[in-house]
Amino acid sequence: MEMVSRCDENFDEKKFGGPMTVHCQRDDRFWTMGLAFFVSVVAMVLPDLVHADDIEKQSVDAVKTLSDMIRWTGVFASLFVIGLAWAVLRFLSSVIEKLGAAFVEYRLVFQKFGAFLRLAIYVGTIAVCILMSFQISRDVLVVLGGTSAVALGFATRDLVASLLAGMMVIFDRPFQVGDRVRLGGEYGDVVSIGLRSVKIRSLDDNIVTVPNNMLLNEVTSCGNYGVLNMQVVVDFLVGADQDAEIARGLVREAAVTSRFIHLPKPIVVQVKQEMVGDYLALRLRLKAYVLDTQYEKEFETDVTLRVLEAFRQNAIRMPAILHREEGGDRLAPEASEAG
Repeated sequence: MEMVSRCDENFDEKKFGGPMTVHCQRDDRFWTMGLAFFVSVVAMVLPDLVHADDIEKQSVDAVKTLSDMIRWTGVFASLFVIGLAWAVLRFLSSVIEKLGAAFVEYRLVFQKFGAFLRLAIYVGTIAVCILMSFQISRDVLVVLGGTSAVALGFATRDLVASLLAGMMVIFDRPFQVGDRVRLGGEYGDVVSIGLRSVKIRSLDDNIVTVPNNMLLNEVTSCGNYGVLNMQVVVDFLVGADQDAEIARGLVREAAVTSRFIHLPKPIVVQVKQEMVGDYLALRLRLKAYVLDTQYEKEFETDVTLRVLEAFRQNAIRMPAILHREEGGDRLAPEASEAG
């Protein structure tokens, strides 16, 4: 503006025509460059503004489509369906537990049938709630498929792995409901096999939940695999100088006379000489079958008490540090015995 005013005050065509023409041309270039810069900035920002408007419009349309496909009356009805399903599951668990206690020989059958019914109730409840709460149409499938797939893919990777492992457990059947297993460092009875996890009741009466994806890398051990009886192993130690035949017979007699023994299966007592600490001992290993897995520890306790009493009555002594007497080959125990 200062250059323009100076051009107007000193204007003389004869004396200052040339230079003043130059000054006026420089002012025209300045404004031309400024106008070009403004137009370029507008040209760059305008598409982003239009694109932002399109995104906002698409978001509003998606929210409107989502609100249109929801049946609010069906949502409230679904809450009633979920409560009813929960009550049915509680009643089913109570009935199966009572039937298993009344008919012990069919306890595993009842538990397997209950696991199948629970799975059917879960799947049926989810399907009914979805059908009641949403108006299933082509647009609904597009919205659910597009928005849910990506979100669920990142958020539920571990859950999907557990579901796939659960399907493998159901079809491969490394163990069944009611089996006594060692799984994930836990030992107990399988209470339920779900799509996400396996529930185990430990011997301390705790419910332990093991995710199914752990089954892909863990070694599982099943003691009975679908039957009630299970092999139980109990070890006994006696001195190396004791009569092994008498001790073996006493252990076998204690197992045979136990009220928890399953007699149709064989009873084996193995004898092995081994070092225990600093002294030599005889290990008697009893392998017998308990009539029901739930009596495993009771069977071990009953047999152990019977064997200890029989050893006391027949003077079968526990392991001790032995030394040979001079001038003879007989082994004599030291005054202090082990155990």
